[in-house]
Amino acid sequence: MSAPTVVAVVVSYNRAELLRCALDALAAQTRPVDRVVVVDNASTDDAPRVAREHPAVPEVVALARNTGGAGGFAVGIATAVTDHAADLVWVMDDDTIPTPSALSELLAAREAYDGDVVALCSKVVWTDGSDHPMNTPRSRPGASSADVERARAAGAMPVRSMSFVSMMIDAADVRRVGLPVTDYFIWNDDFEYATRLLRDRVGLYVPGSVVEHRTKKLGATDADPGPRFYYEVRNKVWMFTRSDALSIGERVLYGGSTLRRWVRTVRRSQDRATLARAGLRGLRHGLIRGPRPDTEVLSGVGTAALTVARLEAGASAPAPVPVGRIAQAAGPFVAGEQLEDRRFSVLLPVYRGDDAAHLERAFRSVTTDQTLRPDEVVVVRDGPVGEELAKVLDRLPGLTDVPVTVVPLPRNLGLASALEEGLAVCRHEIVARADADDISLPARFAEQVPLVASGFDIVGSAIWEFDEDEHHRGLVRVPPTGAGIAVAARFRDPFNHPSVVYRKSAVAAVGGYQHLDLMEDYLLFARMLAAGAHAENITDPLVLYRVGAGAYARRGGRRLLASELALQRTLHDEGFVSTPQLVRNVLVRAGYRLVPERIRAAGYRAYTRRRGGYLSNDLQELNG
Repeated sequence: MSAPTVVAVVVSYNRAELLRCALDALAAQTRPVDRVVVVDNASTDDAPRVAREHPAVPEVVALARNTGGAGGFAVGIATAVTDHAADLVWVMDDDTIPTPSALSELLAAREAYDGDVVALCSKVVWTDGSDHPMNTPRSRPGASSADVERARAAGAMPVRSMSFVSMMIDAADVRRVGLPVTDYFIWNDDFEYATRLLRDRVGLYVPGSVVEHRTKKLGATDADPGPRFYYEVRNKVWMFTRSDALSIGERVLYGGSTLRRWVRTVRRSQDRATLARAGLRGLRHGLIRGPRPDTEVLSGVGTAALTVARLEAGASAPAPVPVGRIAQAAGPFVAGEQLEDRRFSVLLPVYRGDDAAHLERAFRSVTTDQTLRPDEVVVVRDGPVGEELAKVLDRLPGLTDVPVTVVPLPRNLGLASALEEGLAVCRHEIVARADADDISLPARFAEQVPLVASGFDIVGSAIWEFDEDEHHRGLVRVPPTGAGIAVAARFRDPFNHPSVVYRKSAVAAVGGYQHLDLMEDYLLFARMLAAGAHAENITDPLVLYRVGAGAYARRGGRRLLASELALQRTLHDEGFVSTPQLVRNVLVRAGYRLVPERIRAAGYRAYTRRRGGYLSNDLQELNG
């Protein structure tokens, strides 16, 4: 049996010297760690430099904002499993200092145990060598004498929970249950995750493996938390009411223990008013709100969010949705196949209503601005255009060394037909959509095209809204990811249409673009998902989306209402949405088209923010 690959994950935030000590300790292990990942939670001190310069660190994942321990460990575990093929993930905070034999003792207990082990944890001591009360694992209630003896024979004891201060997790079980809930931010994230992992599985406490937890004080879990009591209360309410980590009996047991600890905390506090305010706020939010999906919480932190989405999609990907009927298909496609040919086309339609300057800027953004340039650009001129647009179209081939084909349609056929004409001309299997008034950011194709080539049939991204000045940006619209794409598609378009890159054959297999005024993209994407297409979204914005005056007016009115009703009827007839979903969609989505523009704009912004959208200023704020 080959030795397991162990990847250590250290979550760091503004403790450069402690991080250096933790990395030194990892480098000094008698059984060397195979790889080390440091997740930096937007530190403002020298921690990122310390991590990058330390010889034990092959990878530093720098997040754009502080996501708390919960977000940091979710990113780190996903990175270890997805990017580094870990067999075991050893997680710890940056103030955790493992003794030289800490790793070898964990592995020895795992090897000696007669059975499968999901997770193991170390003995945690303070700087004076005494047991640290913050990190005491809970023994497993009801463990049989045989279970206890089996663990003892391996130098361990069976436990029901453990903390992230030296916890080793089997990567197969990470794929089975997913990641820590990132919206917990701090506190109880490890308790929820460990009990979820160990609900029906074995976890071991290994006292021979020792780590030092260098907290400022030797404090217990009932020490006065001040305003952070909010997280303790909210997260415990979430855990007891919204997580399946605990059985009903365990909820009663641990719930009673929690209430007793809260009473002790309040009694000992020097500022009970602060605790009361924080606790009541946490109780209210815990009851009326649930944790947001990880990919929404992590929107805007960087490409690490996609790593999380990939792992979670693998952990919970649904089966293809059966449909009663789809559009006449040009031929079947097999989702998930890799492509050796990574050449790609850009498909860009233009019509008389587009602005000449906007077209030229959009064209440059998908050619000369890109770090990975396309192999051709197909521009479809949908009917006659004005003099200024015609001049820009004539000079497009001279703006780049990328081959450009202009497809002139004698009359305006509408977007669906124009795109179908353009797809017929595209020479490559991978096709990137672009609009004549939007701007693709330089890394767009470098991030999306490899994903499509690796097995995805369609890949979108977040988009960043702007008015006229591309440097003054507004709301970021973050799309769903992984399994959430198919779920969201039953209610809304799960892709930002000017951001998608897809396989030409996957589009053709479901009949291509079909005319449905202002809803062509949504209908196509729904049919692709129904046919089993492998789909993903990147949560970082890769396209600047021009909204301009009248953007919200275009989302309403009788014309769009008629298209909305036709879309919902089509999706229902084809079996993509159920009858209850049809009723909901008509009431909500059709109603949205009829309200006054001011209300529609406010509702759209609020909904987008609730679903993970954010403004650039949000990146400076602490999540929670």
